[in-house]
Amino acid sequence: MSFVHLHTHSEYSLLDGANRLGDLIDRAREYEMPAVGLTDHGVLYGAWQFRQQAKKAGIKPVVGMEAYVAPGDRTRKSVARGERPYYHLVILARDRTGFDNLVKLSSIGFLEGFYHRPRVDREVLAEHSDGLIISSACMASEVARHLMDEEYDAAREAASWYAETFPDRYYLEVQAHGTEGQATLNERTFELADELSLPVIATNDAHFLRPEDHDAHDVLLCIGLGKDYEDPDRMRYDRGLYFKSGQEMADAFPGRPDVVENTLAIADQVSLDLPRQYHVPTFPLPEEFNTETALLRHSATAGAKEIYGDPLPGEVAERLEYELGVITNPDADYSGYFLITADFINWAKANGIPVGPGRGSAAGSLVAYALGITDVDPLRFDLLFE
Repeated sequence: MSFVHLHTHSEYSLLDGANRLGDLIDRAREYEMPAVGLTDHGVLYGAWQFRQQAKKAGIKPVVGMEAYVAPGDRTRKSVARGERPYYHLVILARDRTGFDNLVKLSSIGFLEGFYHRPRVDREVLAEHSDGLIISSACMASEVARHLMDEEYDAAREAASWYAETFPDRYYLEVQAHGTEGQATLNERTFELADELSLPVIATNDAHFLRPEDHDAHDVLLCIGLGKDYEDPDRMRYDRGLYFKSGQEMADAFPGRPDVVENTLAIADQVSLDLPRQYHVPTFPLPEEFNTETALLRHSATAGAKEIYGDPLPGEVAERLEYELGVITNPDADYSGYFLITADFINWAKANGIPVGPGRGSAAGSLVAYALGITDVDPLRFDLLFE
């Protein structure tokens, strides 16, 4: 039975997920699953490594996150009595546009919405909706909370808003574990889906890999919550929150093959290419210079003359020209890199921030010394530029 897990947590759901990325991918391959999703809590820390490892293993990676959604304005750092500070929501990137929007949402959560967790809200979800696939998530989601509290109008309103904001890309979610109340929630979710004509997917909110990993995950959870293992009142996860096989997932929903088939349909929709690229910021140039290379040559020469005198001694001039020839080589031009580094190092020095006498692999560079990046004379101490 083919199936795709679209709600899983890795080690990057810090102190909550116990799945190492490689183990997660190997398990998906063992079960002959065509794809696997990664939806860590509020973050994309594992996205690049997950994609690389999954592609190498012949498994399609579905990049996402389980976001935290504020009940109102994300910038409000308080909640009314009885109000929840956030709900859960699974967001998946369908394509490059979706991935870019996913990155923006994650950043907005930390920069604008952080309150207990990095939160977004409906406003930014609507603004960055393109290319994203949404599912209603677990028992901590907005729709699920309302259904469990028998607030059916509120559940209907929330599901309808997401369905309108993400047309043909919003799914209600049922889960296959035995947590108390989950079976009831599944029934009510199916009823809501029928009423609103919404598709449903099955997930298992996998926090650990195998059933026997539950106890180790339980210890991890205690560390994350700061709770004693023997505390009878602490949070505990159901033993069924592991990475189940396709057959196990299908068996959990007899008579509803659509909830399994829809996971495959979502995976088929995903087409995300992320080429490896390195981007170095462009250094702002004064009007009298038209290239970073020209500015670097001028600044390094001026700095060297201040140190060694004008005209430059032959040995200094020769070494400076050699280094500049390497640094400004058109095939791998590092002019901007040196200018940017000199800018923040010299700003730090001017503002009383200690930076030390040398920086990394450039400690033997005359150009770095002339720019003020380092404070060690490479000629006096016979240091190698290489």
